[in-house]
Amino acid sequence: MTIPHDFKRTEAMALDLSWLNHIHVNKAAADRRAASLANRRSVKKEYQAAWLVKAIGLIDLTTLSGDDTPGRVERLCMKAMRPLRSDLVEALGISNVTTGAVCVYHEMIKPAVQVLQGRLPIAAVSTGFPAGLTSMETKVREIELSVAAGATEIDIVITRQHVLTGNWQALYDEMLAYRKACGEAHVKAILATGDLVTLENVAKASWVCMMAGADFIKTSTGKEGVNATIPVSLVMVRAIREFYEQTGFKIGYKPAGGVGTAKGALQYMTVMKEELGNEWLEPHLFRIGASSLLTDIERQLEHYVTGNYSAAHRHAQP
Repeated sequence: MTIPHDFKRTEAMALDLSWLNHIHVNKAAADRRAASLANRRSVKKEYQAAWLVKAIGLIDLTTLSGDDTPGRVERLCMKAMRPLRSDLVEALGISNVTTGAVCVYHEMIKPAVQVLQGRLPIAAVSTGFPAGLTSMETKVREIELSVAAGATEIDIVITRQHVLTGNWQALYDEMLAYRKACGEAHVKAILATGDLVTLENVAKASWVCMMAGADFIKTSTGKEGVNATIPVSLVMVRAIREFYEQTGFKIGYKPAGGVGTAKGALQYMTVMKEELGNEWLEPHLFRIGASSLLTDIERQLEHYVTGNYSAAHRHAQP
């Protein structure tokens, strides 16, 4: 991941509850805007192909299964470094295409480091993922161990009860401790939006995490009943936009869970372009957490090149 030389990483600031008190989300209006973004005519032909190649570089290629093995993670990393078949790369006239990062459990950092050798970021899920209900001491130590093992990004999960009970100080203190434990590693705050009940809770949790120094805010663990959605994404990216207007810090966004099709990826890219602009369509400010998305993108690009769709099983699985 190349970060612009003039990019200024966010810094934690004092918790300002007055910023939260003015937050009100018109759910009907948010749903209408989300529908208009999701349903507008998609880009076609060579423009769609270009957007899909762009999308590959935004993927956090992920495996977070109980049956993960070093071998599976090694294959994931190889796929991340060479996400498209060589014949498609040649036909499209592109080069140096990789995913944005790989995302794994702590125990799988070592095999990822051995394969990637610094060529791609390694994101590790942490802090008692996915529920986040281990002790604070354990969660902070987990971050420290993952950074020491070679993770350059840490995807933490917040304690949902802090949001559900309106204990914003506790959420802020928690996020602040996570940011400190990460050191130079960038931290993505997973809000688990499907558990937060209301869009106002999503907006307020986004603000608190950003004030406490989160580099990214992320929708979901992928393990909740409801994961990334366009309405939730709209609320979160608008919080990012307003935070930037207030502070000058650019915070990244990561939808995760259920983004498994090329069409879905294009919808989220459209949200970013329309709400935040082209600058946020770069991997240091936008990622898509996914495991099966890459296969569908590769199928769509093969259709663009050959005019035929292939079965998903014909493509190498990460």
